[in-house]
Amino acid sequence: MDLLIKGGTLITPTDSIKADIGVDDGKIVAIGTDIPGKADDVIDAKGKYVFPGAIDSHTHMDMPFMGTVTADDFESGTTCAAYGGVTTLLDFAMQPKDKDFLETLKIWHGKADPKAFIDFGFHVAVTNLTDDLVKQIPEVLKAGVSSFKLFMTYSKGGLFSDDARIYRMLEESKKHGFLVQVHAENDTVLEMLKERYIKAGNTSAEFHAKSRPNFVEAEATHRALALAAATGGNLYVVHMTCMESLAELANTKGFANVYGETCPHYLTLTDEKYLSPKGRRYIMSPPLRSKDDNDALWMGLYDEILSTVATDHCAFNDAQKDVGKDDFTKVPNGAPGTETMVPVLFSEGVRKNRITLNQMVKFTSYNPAKIFGMYPAKGCLNIGSDADIVIFDPKCEMELTAKNLHSKSNYTVFEGMVAKGMPTHTFVRGTPVLYDRKLVGKKGAGKFVSRGKHIPL
Repeated sequence: MDLLIKGGTLITPTDSIKADIGVDDGKIVAIGTDIPGKADDVIDAKGKYVFPGAIDSHTHMDMPFMGTVTADDFESGTTCAAYGGVTTLLDFAMQPKDKDFLETLKIWHGKADPKAFIDFGFHVAVTNLTDDLVKQIPEVLKAGVSSFKLFMTYSKGGLFSDDARIYRMLEESKKHGFLVQVHAENDTVLEMLKERYIKAGNTSAEFHAKSRPNFVEAEATHRALALAAATGGNLYVVHMTCMESLAELANTKGFANVYGETCPHYLTLTDEKYLSPKGRRYIMSPPLRSKDDNDALWMGLYDEILSTVATDHCAFNDAQKDVGKDDFTKVPNGAPGTETMVPVLFSEGVRKNRITLNQMVKFTSYNPAKIFGMYPAKGCLNIGSDADIVIFDPKCEMELTAKNLHSKSNYTVFEGMVAKGMPTHTFVRGTPVLYDRKLVGKKGAGKFVSRGKHIPL
C-alpha cells in the first residue's frame, strides 16, 4: 500500500467509526482494524478525525467581474482549498457573450489545468442562450460538465436571465439529467432601490444591504422554485441567506427536485459588518443578514432543508474594493472563503451543537458529490472511491487572520475568529497536498473531474 492512516475516527454521513484506512494507487483499498500488509507511509491519526475530502461546489477563480478580475487564480485558490481540507472545487466558467458553451469550457481549462493543486470541475454560467446553444447541451454533458448556472440579477452586468430562459433550461434539465443553479434576487426591485439610495446620497456599504432586503431574495427564490415545480426540472438555489427564502424551499421540497445551498459567512456574520470602517470588504450578493437569519439557516441545516454548504469564494483585495469607496454599487461583489469553510463549520456548527459532525460531512462531501454527479468516486470513504482524505485535528486551534491564510485577498471576513479544529493533512487521490500543515503538493497535479448526471438525494 502507498498509505495507511491508523487509529483515527472515520466520519461518514451516518457513522463515526474507529478504524484504519488503507490507500493504494489513488484509491481506498481497505477499511478496518489491523489491516494486513505494509505501507510506504503510515500516519498515526489517534485523537483525530478522518473525513472524506470536502467539495467546495461554488467558487470563482480568475474570473472577470465588475471591471476587474478576482484576486485568486487556480494556483492560489486551490492552495487555500488544500489548507482548508477541500479536495475538489467546482468553479463557474463564465460564458463570454460571443462564445458558446464548449468554447467557454476551453477558456476555463486554460486557467485551471496548469495551476490546480487539487481536483476541479466546472459549471457553465450562462449569459447568452440561443437555440443552437440549447442543442449543444448534450456535448457539454459529454465533456464532463453537468450543471448550468443562471443569474436572476446583474442585468447591468450582462449576466441576467429572465424567467423564460430559466424555464427553458429547467425543461432541458429534466430531459437530459443535469442541474440548473440560480442566483435568486429580484433584479428590477433591487436596481430601483440602488438608484433611490444613490440619488439620496446614501452611498456607503450599509446601503448595499438595504438595497437587497430579504424579500428581494425570497421573491426570486419563490419564482425559481415555482418554475422548477412546473417543469419537473432539477433546481439548486445557490447562497441562500434568509429565513424567508428557506421557508420557500421547505414548502417546495416535498413535490419538486430542488436543493438549497448556504455559505459559512451567512451562518456566522451579520449586516452590522457594513457599519465598520472596512464595510466594503463584506459586500457580496446577496448581502449579510440578521442574527435571526443566521439562526434560521443553522436550523435549516440541522433539519436538512438545506442540502449543502459551499463558499462562493470570490476574492478581491482592498484596492479593488476601494474603487467603490464613494458608491457601493461600484464595489466588486465577493469575498474569500474556501480555506475557512470546514474550520468555521466545525467551530461554529459542530462544537456549538448546531449541526452534528456527520451532518457536516454530509453537507460538504456526500451531498455535493451526489447532487453534482461525482458519487461514489468523490464524497465518501468507500473502498474503491478516490482517496480524497482529510485528517482533522479537533485540538488544533488557529486564529483566522489574513496573515495566517493563503488567499491573495489581503483580508478574511472571519478576521479574529479562532478556529477550534483544523485540517492537518489533505490527500487528493492518495497523494499528499497538505502534510503536517505544510503545502507539499504540486501545481498542476489537480485533475479535471468529468461528472455524470445529477443524482437526486
